[in-house]
Parts: sequence; C-alpha cells; structure tokens
Amino acid sequence: MNFIVCLKQVPETESVKIDKKTGTLIRAGVKGIINPYDLYALEAALRLKETYGGQITVISMGPPQTEEALREAISYGADKAILLSDRLFAGADTLATSYTLAQAIKKIDNFDLVLCGKEAIDGNTAQVGPELAQRLSLPYITYVHKIKIENGKVIAERSLEDGCQTLTSSLPALMTVVKEIGQVRLPSIRGKMQAKKAHISTWGAKDIFAIEEKIGFTGSATRVIKIFSPPLREGREIISGTADEQVRKLLGHLQSQGILK
Repeated sequence: MNFIVCLKQVPETESVKIDKKTGTLIRAGVKGIINPYDLYALEAALRLKETYGGQITVISMGPPQTEEALREAISYGADKAILLSDRLFAGADTLATSYTLAQAIKKIDNFDLVLCGKEAIDGNTAQVGPELAQRLSLPYITYVHKIKIENGKVIAERSLEDGCQTLTSSLPALMTVVKEIGQVRLPSIRGKMQAKKAHISTWGAKDIFAIEEKIGFTGSATRVIKIFSPPLREGREIISGTADEQVRKLLGHLQSQGILK
C-alpha cells in the first residue's frame, strides 16, 4: 500500500499577530507548526502502514522553511517527503493549492490512499481535501474517524452531527480525518535521527508541469482584502440574583432599550 499525506505548516496560533496598518498577518519571527489535523492524518497513515504494510509519502506546499515540518513528519515515521516550493505558488487560495497538490500527486502516480486533515487551523475552510479529490477524480470521504481496508476496498466511519456513517469506497481514494482517528504518537529518537539526514525532494512549478495561470495568486479565485481582530465590546453588565430576579431585570433592561414592548 502506498499512502500520501498532505501537510501544511501553519503559524502557531498563540504567536499570531496582525499588522494594524496593513491588516495582514505578521509572519516574521512566528513559529511554524504542522497543522494539528494533518498530524492526525499522518497518524492514520502510520496505523494503516503498520496493519497493511507499505510506504508513506508526505507532501507540503510552502516556503523553504516548510522543510522543518516535513522532517518532523519523517521523525514520526513517514518514509519520504516532498516540498513544493516556488515563488509562483505564493498567495494561493484553496483552489490554487488543490491544483498544485494534485499536480504533484499525479507526478508521484503510484498511490492507494491520500490522507488530509479535515481543515487547516489558519483558514478553517475544509475545502482543500474535497477539491483535491475532485481534481484527481478520486472518490472521497470526509470527517473520517476510523479506516480499514478489506478486499481491495476501504471502509471508513465518518462523524456526523447526530451520529456516524459507514461508507465503502474503491481504491485509490482520498480521506479527510478528524482527531478521533486516534492519539498522535510521539517521535522516536531513531526517527529524529533519520529525519536529520533524510533527503527532502523539492519540486517547483516546472517540475510538476503546472500551468502558471492556475497556481499561486494568479490562479486564486478569492482574495484576502483585510484581516482584523473584532473590536472589544464595552458596557457589559452582569445580572445577579435568583433566576426569577435575573429574568425580571433582563426584561426590564430590554424594555428600557426599546427592544421589548
């Protein structure tokens, strides 16, 4: 079995700051981490490899420092890593990102299952996984918390708001996983040693035969005009007393504001 895991390096949320003048994220000096949901995708791949055998290839699109995230993935147990890095990839939205990842996966060619986290914590769109599956013409299942493979098919349980659903798909396929897939393991000392000396392949736009009009800022259908923190609300009032007293005070306040008559 050959597994591909898509990873994204995201800013550590506690250290993210916004430039008030430009309305953009201040990335200088901000620590990058592997998107937590992508770590669950990697854990799912590791468990599948332990059960069914095979090889895990991790891929990530980003600037050169994204190599740190890929080496970390190798320390967890991934076998190979590919960095998609090119100035032409910069400014990509989910549409351009999915195209770039799809081009890389087509070049890899030999795979059975593509695994992604359900979403990235710096965007929360949950769009890249399904868009990637569409570009690769793959069946896909989202919000997966359990995976097994039988008779050349993958059986997945996915989380729903009111329960769960079991689906069967042919291979190759794509899955997006949630944290309930299982606790992420810690890297071993041996894994860390292997990660330090591992070769990370770097592919640019020409290497994956990408059309420039479909990648990066140019290939993006959406634009981020401004990022801002919501203003703090002032004039809050805490209503105390028994439940009945609080209801009377609240109704009186709403009436005084003309909200209730």
